[in-house]
Amino acid sequence: MTAIPERAATDNTVRLCTTRIQPSLELPASVGTLAEFAMEPLGWPGSVLAPMKLMGRRVVPVAELLPDAHAERLCVGSAPVLDRAEVATWVWPEMVDRVPPPAARVTGVLAPARHWRSALTAAVPFARFTNAAIVVPRSVSDGRDFVSACLIRARQFGVAVLSADAESVRVELEGRSFEDAPPAEPTAVSRWVSEVAYDRLLACEAPAPSHS
Repeated sequence: MTAIPERAATDNTVRLCTTRIQPSLELPASVGTLAEFAMEPLGWPGSVLAPMKLMGRRVVPVAELLPDAHAERLCVGSAPVLDRAEVATWVWPEMVDRVPPPAARVTGVLAPARHWRSALTAAVPFARFTNAAIVVPRSVSDGRDFVSACLIRARQFGVAVLSADAESVRVELEGRSFEDAPPAEPTAVSRWVSEVAYDRLLACEAPAPSHS
């Protein structure tokens, strides 16, 4: 073998070896840091919760405490309920007046990932009932298939798309906003996610107040 990069010698014949340099697909910062940076362009109210797994997906929820409902639950000693099977019964018609009110509102779910396919897979299930966004490395957003594949799919589901490098976060696609939309009908999933957010907000020293 010769000492010249990208060149090999075999039987006195020099053969050129072409090597494509793949762009880095690493996130430029921690998931939590990217979530904090993304809040300004996204404009979601509430507290950025710690990264967690919800429904098997690694995401960062943003939520705010609902003071009136929280006070009501404190009065009756109704703590957050994290048992998903139990919460699933709360949307049954016969349970309407027998379950605690939601004391937290999830204002958005962010899914940072190294590739847009993984990020969308994580974010789309939440886009049915709250704001959703993904964050990918800037090198991914500069890829040839990004506009023709990622942005088209994200637009179909109303998911915002952001790209990040070591210095900034840039909005590539605005997502659907739930701020001015009528409240979505609660589902077993949305109620359970609300309870998880409520539990995390209570664990925070100073959760952000509600804007409602």
